[in-house]
Amino acid sequence: MKNCLKTTTAILVTGGAGFIGSNFIPYFLEKHENYRVINLDKLTYAGSLENLKEVEGHPRYYFIKGDICNRELVDYIFCEFHIKGVINFAAESHVDNSILEPDIFVRTNVLGAFTLIDAARKNWMAEPHVPGDGCADCRFYHVSTDEVYGSLEGTGLFTEKTPYDPRNPYSASKAGSDMIVRSYNRTYGLNTVITNSSNNYGPRQHREKFIPTIIRKGLALEKIPVYGDGRHIRDWLHVLDHCRGIDAVFHQGKSGETYSIGGKNEQENIYVVSKVCDILDEVAEHYRKKSGIGRYSELITLVADRPGHDRRYGLDTTKIENEIGWKPEIDFETGLDETVKWYVKKTAKGVDHGRGQQ
Repeated sequence: MKNCLKTTTAILVTGGAGFIGSNFIPYFLEKHENYRVINLDKLTYAGSLENLKEVEGHPRYYFIKGDICNRELVDYIFCEFHIKGVINFAAESHVDNSILEPDIFVRTNVLGAFTLIDAARKNWMAEPHVPGDGCADCRFYHVSTDEVYGSLEGTGLFTEKTPYDPRNPYSASKAGSDMIVRSYNRTYGLNTVITNSSNNYGPRQHREKFIPTIIRKGLALEKIPVYGDGRHIRDWLHVLDHCRGIDAVFHQGKSGETYSIGGKNEQENIYVVSKVCDILDEVAEHYRKKSGIGRYSELITLVADRPGHDRRYGLDTTKIENEIGWKPEIDFETGLDETVKWYVKKTAKGVDHGRGQQ
């Protein structure tokens, strides 16, 4: 194994035990035999090693429990493993939680990103715009969100040139971290890329998120809450399509550039809820028969809208399609059907689907 590791490049993946990270790591290890993945995750409520059972014991995978804000630990990891790339997934990401406890979001999303990228600068740059020996190809990849752009009204799409207009503490903290990453590219010449993605869905997502909540509430025969009038629009991206996009940008993206990774699939929330309920009617009929309800859709309940709730998101993916050749491949209805069945299967096995996942 030692001889094998000498020929591999070590990258640090942060937040790898969460939703997107835990889908990315197995994908990346299987596709690229020339990489070692060092996974740094604090394992808060949003991360669980259960998400990474399939790579447990993998010779090119190593897990470290720790906080991205811990500079001493981050510096140690860079030095000990000779890190040549960073993919930063680590973030607090639930809008409702950011409204209640914004300080946690600022600490993790802003200070954490700063700690990571400053460690990268220290370890990879001899001086501003001059990489150190063996560090010319080192890259810092920051995973962000379309929520930094605010809300779309009517037609049109967000592009990489859209001015930032965050509306809640979560999106504001992500906007702040994006700006820090951009500044390190321009000030120090650090090799950085940023991607802003639309709403992800798929296996291993935390139970508090929109689609897992619909499934969880439905199977529990509880009211399924939908904010406001249910007409808020989101662009849905399957997590594996996102992983493919991240891989493509990590290897092919231009330093200092930002790329939008979108699903090209805008749907009203009420449609998504109704569609999930339709799938549940087919694959989880026995749960609803316990209470005698006719269809899961009978549980849908409109509730008071949350503060600062953006009306619509939509991303223009022209840049990543033209420059890198990536585009989403997974059809929404197919992906949603597979996602619902995954959660139902977990529930049938007695697993609290989504617990401890980001």
